[in-house]
Amino acid sequence: MSVVYSVKEIYIYPIKSLAGISCKSAFAEEMGFENDRRWMLIDAENQMLTQREHRIMSQFYPQISDGKICITFQDQKHEFSIDEHLENSLEVNVWDDKSEVVEVNYETSKWFSQHLGFECKLVKIIKNGGRKHESSRLKETFNVSLADGYPYLLIGTKSLDFLNEKLEDKITVLRFRPNIVISSENPHEEDDFKTFTIGEVQFKNIKPCGRCVMVNNDPQNGRLKKEPLKTLSKYRNVDNSVLFGTNIVSLNSGIITIGDEVVF
Repeated sequence: MSVVYSVKEIYIYPIKSLAGISCKSAFAEEMGFENDRRWMLIDAENQMLTQREHRIMSQFYPQISDGKICITFQDQKHEFSIDEHLENSLEVNVWDDKSEVVEVNYETSKWFSQHLGFECKLVKIIKNGGRKHESSRLKETFNVSLADGYPYLLIGTKSLDFLNEKLEDKITVLRFRPNIVISSENPHEEDDFKTFTIGEVQFKNIKPCGRCVMVNNDPQNGRLKKEPLKTLSKYRNVDNSVLFGTNIVSLNSGIITIGDEVVF
């Protein structure tokens, strides 16, 4: 009997490095899921802000409803419209990529500045092509959002199970900030996927994802721990990169839903 792979979880992360949102379905676009990492916080020098330096960012929780994004931090809330932004564009870097963005509004930037304790702005990428990312492996350029590198991250359930067998304190898949979690048969078999279809969308595997210290940040409380990077580095270190999950791109737009089969 052939193995049936299916979608178990779907996540989007509207604002880069803030908490994610679990979804029953999502609309896939070239740049990533709709509303996934279209926003980002930058500092006074227009440098991107992430949990790597500011672990407290994991404690800001977004929700989307009625065309608005509401952010909850501790007992404080703030909301803004998905469509709103100022006129003048800014050029910022996401790693080595130049990105054209616009500030959402002054009030939202002020709210984040107050709660993070330093001056910052919330910006948005508003057009396809506002950031281009080149794959050195494929010698191909992709239109991407404000994610670290590629539009989508896929993880198989057996990869996490295999890791948790080695950990004293078990973790959830949220440590790795996936977009799509699928049922799988063998650990890390997603690394070798080629092209496949989920729901209305065909995806193409680009390369396994190299992980950084950010996976050691516990999203439940924002505390930095030694795991899982310490254990992963013992059996998933390839060419000085610790791999977990795989980066993929969509070849067309459409909806995927929890329960959809993965068709090869």
